[in-house]
Order: sequence, then structure tokens, then C-alpha cells
Amino acid sequence: MHMVCDVELGADILAANKKLAERNLQHLHSHDVKCFDVQGAIGSGKTLIIEGLVEILKARGTRCGVIAGDVAGDDDYRRFNAHGVPVINVNTGKECHLDAHLVDHAMEKLNLDELDVLFIENVGNLVCPADFPLGSDKRMTVVSVTEGDDMVRKHPVLMGTSDIIVVNKIGLAEAMEVDPEVLRRDAGAINPHIPVVFTDARAGQGLDILLEKLGLA
Repeated sequence: MHMVCDVELGADILAANKKLAERNLQHLHSHDVKCFDVQGAIGSGKTLIIEGLVEILKARGTRCGVIAGDVAGDDDYRRFNAHGVPVINVNTGKECHLDAHLVDHAMEKLNLDELDVLFIENVGNLVCPADFPLGSDKRMTVVSVTEGDDMVRKHPVLMGTSDIIVVNKIGLAEAMEVDPEVLRRDAGAINPHIPVVFTDARAGQGLDILLEKLGLA
């Protein structure tokens, strides 16, 4: 009986989060803001990718904002802030993911009328975020070749809830003895229609293609 109660409580939490995520997206759209949720393991390069996208978009006159999610600290917040865009830092404490409620409160601190695009950087994790949509137009998952060529197939739930998969640090693939096409193949096995973009964020490689897949080209 205790197990049944736990399942029902969990289902209620997920349903409430999904409803709030839908409301978050409606709120963003009412201000003509496009939103992208970026997730990936610590060290995959998601922060650097967002930084690169922000700089390209800024040069085009697109107004960007960022919600930086982390368990603790403000390292990523300070990196985004250095690009001169509005940034809200969200620390989750013991939680391994952002949720729609935390994003809702973070958005209250942003002037959405002064934004065209909002990036949400989730906590560095490839398990917990899968069940918690935040209210974005597209969810992007970043993996890197330094994590091995099995990262996609090891996380089918998260990859299955993603709209785009980014394989980063592509310039190190040969040194790591990783075949990026294995990652593309595994992604296709989970979702035949999901786009896979190869990037080297430090060199700026592939970011233009990523913007195209995000609908921001």
C-alpha cells in the first residue's frame, strides 16, 4: 500500500509540473519569446555552446536572456553575465534538476518584453531532467565525445524527450577513439527523426547549423 501511495504522489507531482511547464511556455509566447532548454552532463560543454549562440545572436540584434541552473554556486551565471545579457542564477540545493516551478519564479525576475530568446541551462545531469519539462519550445541535449560513444544509448529516456542532440568536442573524437557516427546512429534508433548536430563549441564549429535546427537561423 505504501508503494501505491508513493506512485500516486509521484504521478501528481509530474502532472503538476507538466501543467506549469505548459503555462510557462504560454507566458513566454505571450511576450513573443522563444525558449530553449539545454541539458547535459557536467563538462559536456553546454555552457560554452550557449555562450557561442548568444554571441552570434547578439551580433544579429537578437535579444537573449539566460536562466543558469546549478546545484550550487554562480560560476555559469558569471560566465553568461560577462556577455552582457540578462541572467538569473538558480541554485537547486539537493535537487538534481530544474523544474517548471523554479523556472516560473526565475522568469518573474526577467523583463520578457526585452527578450527575443531565452536559454535555460539545466543542472548537469542526464537522468533527472527527463521527467520535468520546463516550458520550452525545444529541448536540446548535449553530449561530448570525451564521455564515450555510448552516452546516447545509455540514456534513452532523456534522449527520447529531446528535440535536438548535440555531439560536442568533435575535434577530440579521433584522440578519444570515438566514432561520432555511432552517437548519431544510436540517436536515430531512439528517435528516427531527431536531428543530431556535431559541434566544437570552443572553435565555434557547427553553431550555425545548430541555430538553423533551433529555428533561429
